[in-house]
Amino acid sequence: MANAFIPKGQKALIVGAGTAGMSSGITLSQLGVEVDLIDINPHWGALGAGITITGPTLRALKHLGVYDEVAAQAYVGEGIQVCDTQGNPLRTLPTPMPPEEGIGSSGGIMRPAVHAIIENKARALGLDIRLGLTVSALDQDEDGVDVTFSDGSRGRYDFVIGADGVFSGVRGLIFPDAPKPEYTGQSAWRLFVERPPEVERRTYFLGGPAKVGLTPVSDTHMYMFLLERTPKVFLKDEELAAELAKKLVGYGGIIQRLADALDKASLINFRPLEAFVLPSPWYKGRVLLIGDASHPTTPQLASGAGMGIEDALVLAEELARSESIEETYARFMGRRIGRCRLVTECSMELGRLEQARAPVESQTAVVERALARLAEPI
Repeated sequence: MANAFIPKGQKALIVGAGTAGMSSGITLSQLGVEVDLIDINPHWGALGAGITITGPTLRALKHLGVYDEVAAQAYVGEGIQVCDTQGNPLRTLPTPMPPEEGIGSSGGIMRPAVHAIIENKARALGLDIRLGLTVSALDQDEDGVDVTFSDGSRGRYDFVIGADGVFSGVRGLIFPDAPKPEYTGQSAWRLFVERPPEVERRTYFLGGPAKVGLTPVSDTHMYMFLLERTPKVFLKDEELAAELAKKLVGYGGIIQRLADALDKASLINFRPLEAFVLPSPWYKGRVLLIGDASHPTTPQLASGAGMGIEDALVLAEELARSESIEETYARFMGRRIGRCRLVTECSMELGRLEQARAPVESQTAVVERALARLAEPI
């Protein structure tokens, strides 16, 4: 039977120009789809925090065509060093990745750097990103979607992709009764600092009142993260250094040195962690949710960005081989739901173990199990 659905010439709207949205713009444009990409933020750009990039995320970046650019600006290596609270090494966790991929299996990069790399790829393909704009209404029929934009203008598209994050407006339009993001009971701290030579790879410091770790993001810099159980609070910028120093009392080695150096000029990011589980399917008619709009995750497995890029790759693959947008979305769900649920469920499990101060072996076992599964083909 001849393929009755030809991606070339189709017109798509992508709402949200973060990692998942831009990646989807790239993969769909490469199929010949005409893409409009919008973002609600008029001052669009990534925040300055560092992020961890796992082997599967590096593989997704390779398939997207930007691995070399990322590797040139990032830290890329292998394994995760596990230490006690005083910095004494306990073991090295493997970060598996098939050798034929020809990439590292663990890494870190500044979010603005990876954002700029993907943006440059998108713009090289001719993608226009319209800022300060979102959607206010979606009206579907059998052949397409009529979109009303927040500025009052209108457009018609063959399909729409909602990649607008945890607080997705598109999700609210197609699933008004969907679960809302809820506080997980943990908050995350990040401290951006220079990287000393002794930090050779990603490192966990386990066994204390919080989960603490280091992630190199380049040859010269790294960030320290701390995940803690706490009531949901919001702190003023001038309070961050003193509060973080209190939470690092009792740690030794490099963590103690970082705590001793904290002052009001320290580059610190703090945020409560929120998540939800969206029942499947993640689409309604011709509108599909991807990335954090459909499967947000807490940072324990450092896989949120990678899952969004994988969504973009799989969507394009299924669009190219399907006979309708309905078949595309159904095939997409068949490939994505198990993998994304693995990330969200293992991340939540790790969060519970961390909050309960479970034995180090229990926590690392979940990480190893999840990373082994994620190393499997997308």
